[in-house]
Amino acid sequence: MLDKKKFYIDGEWVNPYKKNDCEVINPCNEDPFAIISLGSKEDTDLAVKAAKTAFKSWKETTKEERIEYLEKLLSIYKKRFGEMAKAISLEMGAPMDWSTNVQTASGQAHLEDFILRLKDFKFDKHFDEKSNNHIYYEPIGICGLITPWNWPINQIALKVIPAFATGCTMILKPSEIAPVSGMLFAEMIDEVGFPKGVFNLVNGDGVGVGSQLSSHPDIDMVSFTGSTRAGRLISKNAADTIKRVCLELGGKGGNIVFADSYKNAVRDGIRNVMSNSGQSCDAPTRMLVEKSIYERAVKDAVDEANKIYVDQASKKGDHIGPVISKTQYDKIISLIESGISEGATLAAGGPELPNGLNKGYFIKPTIFTDVTNEMRIAKEEIFGPVLSIIPFDTEEEAINIVNDTSYGLGNYLQTEDKIKAHRVAQKLRSGCVYINGNAADAGTPFGGYKQSGNGREGGVWGLEEYLEVKTVTGWK
Repeated sequence: MLDKKKFYIDGEWVNPYKKNDCEVINPCNEDPFAIISLGSKEDTDLAVKAAKTAFKSWKETTKEERIEYLEKLLSIYKKRFGEMAKAISLEMGAPMDWSTNVQTASGQAHLEDFILRLKDFKFDKHFDEKSNNHIYYEPIGICGLITPWNWPINQIALKVIPAFATGCTMILKPSEIAPVSGMLFAEMIDEVGFPKGVFNLVNGDGVGVGSQLSSHPDIDMVSFTGSTRAGRLISKNAADTIKRVCLELGGKGGNIVFADSYKNAVRDGIRNVMSNSGQSCDAPTRMLVEKSIYERAVKDAVDEANKIYVDQASKKGDHIGPVISKTQYDKIISLIESGISEGATLAAGGPELPNGLNKGYFIKPTIFTDVTNEMRIAKEEIFGPVLSIIPFDTEEEAINIVNDTSYGLGNYLQTEDKIKAHRVAQKLRSGCVYINGNAADAGTPFGGYKQSGNGREGGVWGLEEYLEVKTVTGWK
């Protein structure tokens, strides 16, 4: 059993103000493997005080000094890369190949890209040749960073690194059900030797430390990734202090497969949904298929889903692991059962455990066909390996179905017609549109429309989230 009960505050690993132990469960076997502490208001206040004190000097550091710190952090991250992959695999149940090549690699990629963006970023500039005004970008201040369990180090890097880069100080609250990777990252930060108080970590749940950060009068900004329900609560808690709130929330992505799509478009769409055990906010969980190819698409989708192997994280190979927790498992199974009861056709998978896996939160890759956009499985974010297939007749109908949701994070479309692809992409109401399976490049902005959140993470846009803009007149 790992003892992870201490918090990282003001450059030291310290005991919590009072005992409030919480077991961290391995989703592969349902057994606890670590114990953390859930912080109290006293712990949060202590961390905020440390960050507030450190901000006075950290905001005065030069860009070159901050780049040097981040390059040291990158070097240490590479050195301890294997440790991070093991931590994520253990806390998430992610297969080691996925944890290594995708999850842990994402943290390194963000570190590398933010260093590049920071080197080119100008923190002050003249407005234009005709003006005597000058523009400054200044750090917003003390930041509360609340990260999820589904992409732990990915989201930590997307928040912590730009906060460092812009001269902010911070308190990180990782997810209490996947906290070990965040604590390992804190060890790396400590090894770098950042000034005391610049980075602090306090574990806790949303009701406790999460609420304390979002309502704290000395916190200038909260950046949160998680459910839309929690995002609403954070916005309400933050309202009294008028702090900046950056939210990256849920999604219910649509994937429009036109009749002229490339050969493996359907199969690639299935793999996209099922990867990470379906636990990605921008997963294309509604597949819209043009009626002329509907039967063939369903056949390909079912065949591909049945090929996806479900097994323990410790096994080698291209398979998926469990979902994160009993709470998530029960929610997903309930939604699968609702799809059956509402009249959708269960074409693959279902609520039963995969063969040979009688312990752990494992779920079969599941596909529903003959789905309408009014069904719960088409409207609610399932956050598991479950896909709904919806037929459509016309381009306009497909666009209307995709946009008929409260979410707007990531949508997808498949067609060999570039003009049509560009036309449809502009009409889809989401922060990202992925054409023909192409991934976003490093440094592009990520975020959502509508109830998928506000603000953007990544690249220059990710730096700007942590900056205030100041106009100075009479400069010349």
